[in-house]
Amino acid sequence: MDIFLGEWLNLLLRWAHMVVGIGWIGTSFYFMALDYTLMKRERMNPGVYGTAWQVHGGGFYHVEKYTVAPPALPDVLHWFKWEAYLTFVTGFGLLIVQYYVHADAYLIDPAVMPLTQWQAIAISAASLAAGWFIYDGLCRTKVGDHTVLLALSVFALILLASMLFTKVFSGRGAFIHVGALVGTIMAANVFAVIVPNQKKMIAQMIAGQTPEARFGAVGKQRSIHNNYLTLPVLLMMVSQHYPFLFSHPQSWLVVALILLSGGLVRHILNRLDAGDNWDGYGWALPAAAMALIAAIYVTAPQARGAASAGAAVTDKDALAISQKHCVTCHAKQPTHLAFREPPKNVALETAADMKRWSKLIYMQTVQNRAMPLGNQTGMTDEERAALGRWINGSR
Repeated sequence: MDIFLGEWLNLLLRWAHMVVGIGWIGTSFYFMALDYTLMKRERMNPGVYGTAWQVHGGGFYHVEKYTVAPPALPDVLHWFKWEAYLTFVTGFGLLIVQYYVHADAYLIDPAVMPLTQWQAIAISAASLAAGWFIYDGLCRTKVGDHTVLLALSVFALILLASMLFTKVFSGRGAFIHVGALVGTIMAANVFAVIVPNQKKMIAQMIAGQTPEARFGAVGKQRSIHNNYLTLPVLLMMVSQHYPFLFSHPQSWLVVALILLSGGLVRHILNRLDAGDNWDGYGWALPAAAMALIAAIYVTAPQARGAASAGAAVTDKDALAISQKHCVTCHAKQPTHLAFREPPKNVALETAADMKRWSKLIYMQTVQNRAMPLGNQTGMTDEERAALGRWINGSR
């Protein structure tokens, strides 16, 4: 595919993914908050669990929620499912365009595991499917009857997957696959559990039967799971712009801290919506803060002095390293098949160019080791250290 058209396809998929993702997450936040604002009132229709009065956009709304289902099926029933389906479709499309098509640059790191493009793609697709089936199996066992035990089990599943991903893919590829796994679980919850259960209840009503409450209870459980996973998955999906997250040798630990901080913040917001007493959940705020501080500490760069020991590096030496490892992409006319122009418009063809972008080079190449992409050119630790000494000495 032409590079220019490929970039447009990437952009349009990313734009669509953001739009439908915002819609899906917005409905998740709204309906969780709605459930918490339902109140018992003196006059309610038969079978109603609670009602809520709301005001928005210059109008008033009166919402009722039934304990199981209304006595009769309404003529028009609005479903909330396409946002979830399209979020997955556009997200998987991005995975294909960005990581499958350019697997050598973004997904594979020969130093981690020497894979062919198709091997990496097969592992990717199989791992996402396996993750869903394992999660779904946990929910359907006796573990699913115990909220805390299930939460710990899902937490362990995601951490195990993240550790395995770091043994197979590049740091960038591993971290995005954690986000893709969580997103797959969330979308499959809607597609394979929540919506089918709602359809079963409707089918029972059409047949003149009383809908079974268990279908709604299971659907609600999965909906709550999705709600608590939203904040962590959002950070994981933008992680590609912040290499310090995935370049850490134990990036699974970063994943754990993101899950904890994001999940706890979501818990705080939910309890606020429910109007609970702060004493019952206030502990979650310092716990979330500690997890976030720990993540910052874990991802903190090493002291620059670590790259200072050794022989002095001249401009000529630094430029030779750049010519060998950087200008394939970072040139005014890149030769790398994935780029038509230098990424972020950063060209590194002269010593002056390198000095101009020295801070970025240090962060991406010396500290985070995120460049070259997938280390396709085989940059050594000695060359990274030499670049660090040159940058420190040129200031």
